[in-house]
Amino acid sequence: MYKVGEDVRIMKKKILFFITTLAHGGAERVLVNLANNLDKSQYDVTVMTIFDGGVNKQYLNSDVNYRCVFSKVFHGIKYITKFLPSRWLHKIFIKDFYDIEVAYLEGPPAKIISGSRNKKTKKVAWIHIELNSEQEFTEGFKNRKDAVESYKQFDRIVCVSNTVKEQFQKISGIKENVIVKYNTNETEKIIKLSSEQCSDIKYHDEIPTLCSVAKIEHTKGYDRLINVHKKLWDEGLKHRIYVIGIGKDKEKLEQRIKEMGVEDSFQFIGFRDNPYKYISKCDLYVCSSRREGFSTAVTEALVIGTPVVSTKCSGATELLGENNEFGIVVENSEEGIYYGIKEMLKDKTKLEAYKEKAKERGTFFSKEKTVLEVEKMFQELQ
Repeated sequence: MYKVGEDVRIMKKKILFFITTLAHGGAERVLVNLANNLDKSQYDVTVMTIFDGGVNKQYLNSDVNYRCVFSKVFHGIKYITKFLPSRWLHKIFIKDFYDIEVAYLEGPPAKIISGSRNKKTKKVAWIHIELNSEQEFTEGFKNRKDAVESYKQFDRIVCVSNTVKEQFQKISGIKENVIVKYNTNETEKIIKLSSEQCSDIKYHDEIPTLCSVAKIEHTKGYDRLINVHKKLWDEGLKHRIYVIGIGKDKEKLEQRIKEMGVEDSFQFIGFRDNPYKYISKCDLYVCSSRREGFSTAVTEALVIGTPVVSTKCSGATELLGENNEFGIVVENSEEGIYYGIKEMLKDKTKLEAYKEKAKERGTFFSKEKTVLEVEKMFQELQ
């Protein structure tokens, strides 16, 4: 019992979030949002990366500790984690004690954190994508047995959507302690930033503007979106598309755009510190992804109130409704994307109706709700 007037100090729980880098990407951005908004009177938060840098590093608040293992990126980390025992890896990478250690990505981060043998430390794995193949499930691990045994070491396995959860349980065979927590978005900040003006791209009242935000890589389906754009233009449905992001496929896709003669109406405009002001000025947001976990960018579009057409990838129906109540979910194919965009472009009444529905749905994923859910999980683990 404490005496009246005695100085009672609450010991903060030390939380470690471990991830490969803070590069351009949805999982990295969501991690920064979560780390920034956890209650610092209760938690001492550290974000540690295997490799230093990444565009999202600059957005970490000053009350979040940042550490990295290597100052420069090198290839081969997956081979290192594949062949070394997890216990060795943990001793090499994690030097300090933490009450809770979170592997915030699949693969190497999960293998490394699974090696903690301190009984006082609780371990959490975060799964952001559908692991649809043995290759995806075992990436960074020696084999299937190594992956399963590593994931069994975690006290909680957090999946970002119900679809991701179902697929993880199916491919891993692990049923217990697998839960769903939705991504954290800076909702108030997003709405504020979305009101800023755009001076570097053109918007025309008479021509609808579409946009998308993601890494420029094969999984995001921009090759399909370019083909759809060309087909709709040839049919007389004029519109413009701006893609915000960077990635390894950018030059190849820009060459394809030139060859198709649509470089004036389909543009990759690069990384932007504030993508929200572009999304808010657009008539429609398009997610053309071949696969997702729980699209951060789609969630942000809903928060802003921009209507969405999305392929049927993981999390799409959870975001937009089983019956397209809050946006349009289409078959995950080039044809599906074509019909979804065409439906919206030909019916302005429907487009306007989905603006209101988007705003309504966006409130469901508020920062307060998602952060509180994670804090509840941390409390349950203690």
